[in-house]
Amino acid sequence: MEIFLYTLKTVAYAVVSPNFSIMLLILGIVFYRKNKKVTMMQKMIIGNSIDSALELTISQIVLGILAGAFGSLCLSSLGISFYRNSAIYLMFIISIILMNFNSRFICFSYSGAVLGIMTIINRVVSDLFQISPLSLFDINIVSLMSLVGVLHIVEGLLVIGDGSRGSIPVIANRNDSIIGGFILKRYWALPIAIFIMINNSTTVTFNSYSSINIPNWWPLIKGTINFNILKSSMLYFLPIYAVIGYRSITFTKTKRKKSILSGSMILIYGIVLILVSQLARIDFILKIAVIIFAPLAHELMIRIDMFMELNGEAKFVSREDGIMVLDVAPNSLAYEMGMETGDLIVEVNDKKIEFEKEVRDIIKQFPNLVWFKIKKHTGELVEVSSNKITSNKKLGAVLVPRYMPDDVKEININGERFKDILDRIKNNDKN
Repeated sequence: MEIFLYTLKTVAYAVVSPNFSIMLLILGIVFYRKNKKVTMMQKMIIGNSIDSALELTISQIVLGILAGAFGSLCLSSLGISFYRNSAIYLMFIISIILMNFNSRFICFSYSGAVLGIMTIINRVVSDLFQISPLSLFDINIVSLMSLVGVLHIVEGLLVIGDGSRGSIPVIANRNDSIIGGFILKRYWALPIAIFIMINNSTTVTFNSYSSINIPNWWPLIKGTINFNILKSSMLYFLPIYAVIGYRSITFTKTKRKKSILSGSMILIYGIVLILVSQLARIDFILKIAVIIFAPLAHELMIRIDMFMELNGEAKFVSREDGIMVLDVAPNSLAYEMGMETGDLIVEVNDKKIEFEKEVRDIIKQFPNLVWFKIKKHTGELVEVSSNKITSNKKLGAVLVPRYMPDDVKEININGERFKDILDRIKNNDKN
């Protein structure tokens, strides 16, 4: 229990210590600016903000701290440790550098593989020229890849629990059919406590230099560092901040089901990587194999996800019997009337609806009272109404059109700057 207590103390130290709290504050500001853009996009698309930038930021910080504590407890339980002079922090720096080439490269499976390759090269060169290896890259591969696996387990849990928040509804044209979907994009800041070995001792120490005895069961994974070395070393906790990112898009599932599926895949990947990492302690060739496995398996996971999306049936498509509701903003007219994602608007004020524009036109034409006949996503046909004068709110729902209007320009979210996208949306609204 003492190991767990000291682990949590290190995580708390990373949150409240002035030096580390500044880092958390900077990350919070970065997250807030990103979330502000997300809420602006939501408001332009749906008419109301689905989430507030402050709520999105607070959830990222709070859940990140909780996830960091859980991940740190996993690391300390497994006994994942690193030598004092090995620069394990480089993995986090490399992930930020790689992100500039592609946003998905922020994943630690890529930066961990790069650091692993540097470690292998360091050892090969030192053996070839009979020189001492650079301590900076003297990193245990089993520990390194196990760390990456634990971080993915934590990421998977975060995606399952919080990945659908802050999603942006989008409309796309696929095979001459107009479909609706969601862009999901989230980041979390994790304070992580990592074991660092420093010298001979039979105790584990914390920053305050108080010590505890090593329990008999520790570590759970015996092969990360030579067991005799591990038992005879003094260890301290190094607090490090890690940024975990998740980005996906779906047209075949609800945003909630998509985040659960993606998070489950990431979680399984993390568990498999920890198990596969243990092969690296057998011989040199398997060390290389494990390093290669990490990014390749991650790429395979992404390809599987893309294949499922491209070959799956589009979920949000308007049909002959109604116009599809893609998303509903909280506290909006549609929300108060009980509209939900996946519902079909069949009639408005007893008029059968064929085009989504008719919904807006009827609401403008009859401002005093509107009533809808809705086919719920459960199959039930219901009628709802609202007094617009008393509610004084916009419909607040994204509807999937049957046909893309000629005056609406295609918006490429992935290939443009956010400012350009906003300008084009504004121009479309004016038209």
